[in-house]
Amino acid sequence: MSSLRNAIQRRAHKERAQPESRKKFGLLEKHKDYIVRAKAFHQKEETIRKLKEKASFRNPDEFYFKMINSKTVDGIHRPKPEANKYTEEELMLLKTKDMGYILQGIQSEKKKIEKLSSMLHELDNKRPNKHVYFAEDREEVKEIQSRIEQKSSSLGLDNIPSRIKRKTASSYRELEERKQRVQKLEKLYADMALQKELKKPGRKRKLREDEIENQTSRPVYKWRAQRKRRFKHHKVLGGGGEAGRGVDAVRREMRWGRARCGMDRSLIEIERWG
Repeated sequence: MSSLRNAIQRRAHKERAQPESRKKFGLLEKHKDYIVRAKAFHQKEETIRKLKEKASFRNPDEFYFKMINSKTVDGIHRPKPEANKYTEEELMLLKTKDMGYILQGIQSEKKKIEKLSSMLHELDNKRPNKHVYFAEDREEVKEIQSRIEQKSSSLGLDNIPSRIKRKTASSYRELEERKQRVQKLEKLYADMALQKELKKPGRKRKLREDEIENQTSRPVYKWRAQRKRRFKHHKVLGGGGEAGRGVDAVRREMRWGRARCGMDRSLIEIERWG
């Protein structure tokens, strides 16, 4: 009986639409729309109630350092900027990690460019025709020319489906975008490397345009030549228990001897003979 009851055609009940006189107010709100709006309203009402309750129980004498280390700008809570949060060594380490990340991105983009270039064929560029034809008279020349034109038109891009043309064009656009991205990353990497070198100690100056041999748009710096001290390891000759002493013991005696004698020499040779 249930199957027969379901086989009987029934009238499809439709929801009431917005009356013609109230079309300017938009669609007529249904019960499910009211439920969503009511839930949102009661949720906001509950949030405001909890905030009022928390404010009423707050101690007026309480103090947090965030009260003086932060401020509100245009209704947005912003913490106080920390200028000296990291030391110079920590900043150098962070920049080195950033440079490594950028270098990894450059290598990844170059691999993708190489893969795309190997997959794409230069369909737009016609192959150079190096075939030489020989004709006895003008009529044969015209016949050969007409045959070549027919062959080139049959092998042109007109016979390629539009789907393949669109896919090829999108691949070429992707290839150009990746090349431009590599150029930007390489420029950023060079700028970061220059800033890293400028942070290192040593006297340096920016070269003028007439001093640069290979003209470039980027600034060129020159460091002053600095002589580095060279320390030599001296072998200690001795007998018995003195033979097992190492370089650290020699350096300690060198510092002790320099302080005792009051000499300004950078290196004092100590030789002990058995």
